[in-house]
Amino acid sequence: MTYTKIDELIGQIFVSVTVNEDKSEMVMVSSTGDKYIFEHHQGCCESVEIEDICGDLSDLENSPILSAEESESDNINPDGVPIPEYQDSFTWTFYKFSTIKGFVTVRWYGSSNGYYSESVSLDKVAA
Repeated sequence: MTYTKIDELIGQIFVSVTVNEDKSEMVMVSSTGDKYIFEHHQGCCESVEIEDICGDLSDLENSPILSAEESESDNINPDGVPIPEYQDSFTWTFYKFSTIKGFVTVRWYGSSNGYYSESVSLDKVAA
């Protein structure tokens, strides 16, 4: 498994894009069999998971990725999202993708006591 950058996804064709049941991992399987895994490498006292998906993940399948970008915010919650009582430290990570079929934004929410990472990693597992 190797760390990869989001722009490596541009031009890729994915045959499968899935999110696991507990929303802690998103896996994109390319037409060449490579797997791109979005996940948080758990430490101790933090929680990182997919909070929301805007769009249809199937729009990312069987069509080249035209754009892929990542952005983070740790100073404000998105509009309409209340601040939880336990939120000592937090990070919102947004992944925005487009194909000719549509746009998809995957919003991750990470929270901790302030001493642990709240980031999302993108790892590649070669076929």
